[in-house]
Amino acid sequence: MLKIFLGLVFLSVVLVGCGGMDIDKFEATSPRLVLEEYFEGKTRAWGIFEDRFGTLRRQFTVDIDGHWDGRTLTLDERFDYRDGEKDRRVWTVEKVSPNRYEGLADDVIGTAVGEAKGNALSWRYSMDLKVGDSLVRVQFDDWMFLQPDNVLINRAKVSKWGVELGQVTLFFSKPTLQSANTDLPLTSAQAMKSVDEQMTAANQ
Repeated sequence: MLKIFLGLVFLSVVLVGCGGMDIDKFEATSPRLVLEEYFEGKTRAWGIFEDRFGTLRRQFTVDIDGHWDGRTLTLDERFDYRDGEKDRRVWTVEKVSPNRYEGLADDVIGTAVGEAKGNALSWRYSMDLKVGDSLVRVQFDDWMFLQPDNVLINRAKVSKWGVELGQVTLFFSKPTLQSANTDLPLTSAQAMKSVDEQMTAANQ
């Protein structure tokens, strides 16, 4: 009986923790993120994966070639990992309403769903993640935040059965775009501080 009780307590804590942020709380934030506008053309990203204990497990870069045809955004992503592994993912993202998106990719299970408000995008999907020689089905809870100077920050929680396994953090840059937000460069520390403040406000 005690084991059952402790199990229910643990489950309730997990479910409460999965409440997540409210995209509507970002509606008044700026600069405004329009997914198809930001990812049109070439984009580069630098990313890391940390496990749930905060241990850095992987580092990588991503080169992205995006094309918007007026309804569908195609993203050709090429991953280059620090350990020498290379990978590729092609997203087909359809804009189904002014603020909502749906996406497909070969290793994504079903349809990814996203919603944009203000400078933020919420993006959720399930994926068969390669771990060694095996595939593990996990859930991604992605949040993207557009910063001044065309910096886009992506934080993703990776979970299985409601238990967090780790986090992916990426910084996207489009140096060919002229920033309309500021003439001053944005440091990574400033960008992360801004995201932390927005995420705290959205969880309140």
